[in-house]
Amino acid sequence: MTTRQQSTALCAPLEIEDFGVQPMEDASPPKWHLAHTTWFFETFLLKPFAKDYQCYHKHFEHLFNSYYNGVGTPFPRPRRGDLSRPTVKEVMAYRSYVEEHMLDLIDEAAHPRNAAVRNQQHENLSQAIYTRVVLGIHHEQQHQELLLTDLKYNFGHNPLFPPYCPLLRDATQDPPDTQIFQQYNGGMCRIGASPNAVDFCFDNEAPAHRVFVHPFALADRLVTNGEYLAFVEDGGYQRSELWLSEGWVKLLESQWQAPLYWTKQGDQWYEYRLDGLHPLRLELPVVHVSAFEALAYAAWRGMRLPTEFEWEVAAQQQDVQGNFMEAKFFHPQAAQVPGTCPDTSGERRSADRNNKPHQALDQLYGEVWQWTCSSYAPYPGYQPLPGTLGEYNGKFMSSQLVLRGASCATPATHARQTYRNFFYPPDRWQFSGIRLAQDV
Repeated sequence: MTTRQQSTALCAPLEIEDFGVQPMEDASPPKWHLAHTTWFFETFLLKPFAKDYQCYHKHFEHLFNSYYNGVGTPFPRPRRGDLSRPTVKEVMAYRSYVEEHMLDLIDEAAHPRNAAVRNQQHENLSQAIYTRVVLGIHHEQQHQELLLTDLKYNFGHNPLFPPYCPLLRDATQDPPDTQIFQQYNGGMCRIGASPNAVDFCFDNEAPAHRVFVHPFALADRLVTNGEYLAFVEDGGYQRSELWLSEGWVKLLESQWQAPLYWTKQGDQWYEYRLDGLHPLRLELPVVHVSAFEALAYAAWRGMRLPTEFEWEVAAQQQDVQGNFMEAKFFHPQAAQVPGTCPDTSGERRSADRNNKPHQALDQLYGEVWQWTCSSYAPYPGYQPLPGTLGEYNGKFMSSQLVLRGASCATPATHARQTYRNFFYPPDRWQFSGIRLAQDV
């Protein structure tokens, strides 16, 4: 219920006209996100497990199915913004209906009214329900982040540049120090999650296995707007030798000149954030860049992007702390002075590094999803979830790159060391940024 309420709380600043807008094919209207996350619980929990359950509406299975072909034919993704009906009011009623039945299902699974059914069969059923409820919670958390990114695409392409939230931190800070590259020895390293040893992981994070990692170094912070601006002003978007061939074609087709949400007025660069349009803050991390842009920037610097395995090796030495959704900044924050790192509230706390072999990397979690150069592929021994839920991740393991680290729009309890996000190289509407790597 905490997760369900968080979804509606994110919609509190919206006007009714905002709920149905689909600004591009890859984005979905807020109303659709609210309905789809409800459809997930109804389809994968209530229909198979709740006795005598009656669906709220017979056509919702089609309208709010995202991509599960095993359930039925999904409504076309590019047309989600055409659905003026059901209304927002009816979608909210749908959410309440499903939540009420979900609470009954969970209560019955945990405390069966008939003591005679408290046997091994019931225990197995309860475990199956528990597993899917937890998956549904994390699924809804994914859509909370998508709701924010899709809203930003809508507002950020509106000539009025309307703000979603109040003014964020406005005090300009000094640019961070020159990046320091922390070295790691590599070797045979354990990668991935063991599902039996963690509270939750997606199937694409498992199984845990060993990978040989060559010695490497990672930058102690993210690339800033100021550093990326130097790339722009040096003709980075006009120098084909810096770009992958496919990236250069995409640049020409889309006429990229700068990151998404940057706009130049006279001699001044501005950036749209969820608190409106503001002069570009040079000390903040660059965000909303594609993998093609990240790779071109790295080439311009004479460096590279990390592999996802290098990133995870470094992350294993640090706690999962960062500027997450709960901090309500909804924008990446500047790197901090050495010796501090953020907690999940967005505040900074002292970092005890005396017992660690490396200085803590700043901005490792939260802030932005960090592009890696690793293709999104199954781990050795990967097994998708059984049944229709096997479509959740496995069928997307083609032509995409892995991102690590979570963002300022990611719920805190949704981030972890082994999390594998994935997007296509041209995608840049997600909160994606850059951490550089070097060979050692």
